[in-house]
This record gives sequence, structure tokens and C-alpha cells, in this order.
Amino acid sequence: MSDKVIKALNEARAAELAAITQYMAHHYELDNLDYGKLATVLKEVSIDEMKHAEELAERILYLGGDPTYKPDAETKKGMGVLEMIEFDLALENGAVEMYNNSIKLCQDEKDNVSLKLFEELLAEEQEHAETFENVRDHLKNLGDAYLVTLIEIGRASCRARV
Repeated sequence: MSDKVIKALNEARAAELAAITQYMAHHYELDNLDYGKLATVLKEVSIDEMKHAEELAERILYLGGDPTYKPDAETKKGMGVLEMIEFDLALENGAVEMYNNSIKLCQDEKDNVSLKLFEELLAEEQEHAETFENVRDHLKNLGDAYLVTLIEIGRASCRARV
């Protein structure tokens, strides 16, 4: 099998590993701010990214490669809510571009199984990007009024008693 495809799979895996830790960090930060509804979205996207990383590792191993375990970026913390979502949207848009390029590579290398994997991942990353675009647009258009809708009252009131 193609070393180029294995390299593309490992680059994708490294990006997915970075996304996992980034989205979980944002999940924890948002949860700590009592924006539980949005925190849950970030947790679910992170879990999707975990599944992607696993699928990529399995394909790499099948092709005789060695899956990377190193994320391709450091986790960034301490952003405002809008800044977080814009950052996460940029990660998803980068993944969409990467997967489109990987699909072309797999076509050139005639690796239809890896191509199908990249197509599936591309579709999920596009869904994530759409989710982040919607949240970003709500934040820009509604601001604090939208943020209030994300608060989980039960959690906030329980913390207030502590």
C-alpha cells in the first residue's frame, strides 16, 4: 500500500487527536461557566473526533503503518465563548480541507477503502462545522441573550448552594 496514504491517514489522526483535547478543554470551560447545553455539544463533538481517530488508527494498522499518538497542535484555553466557537470552526474547516485533499490522494493512489473512510469523515466534519457556524451566528446576532439560553439552571443553582 501507499506510504503517501499512510502519511495522510497519520496527519488526519494527529489533527483528530488535537481536536479531541481542544473540544474537551472547551467543554470543561463552558461547563464551568454553567453553559451546560453548549458544553454538551463540545463533548459530543469531541467523542465523534475520538471515533475518527480510532478509525484512522485501524486503517493505518491494516495498511502496515504505525499510528501516531501525538496531536498536531497544543490545546488553547482561556478564550471567550465566541472566540472558542470561532477557533473550533476554524479547526473543522481545516479538517474539511484536509479530507478533501486526502480524498484526491486516495483517488490517485487507487485506495478506495481509505477514500471511503475520508469521505465519511469529511461528511461528519462538515456537520460539525455547520453546528459551530450556527452557534457563532447566534452569538453574533443575539449575544448575551443567546448565552442565557445555554445556562443549565439546575446546575447553576446547585453550585450556588455550595
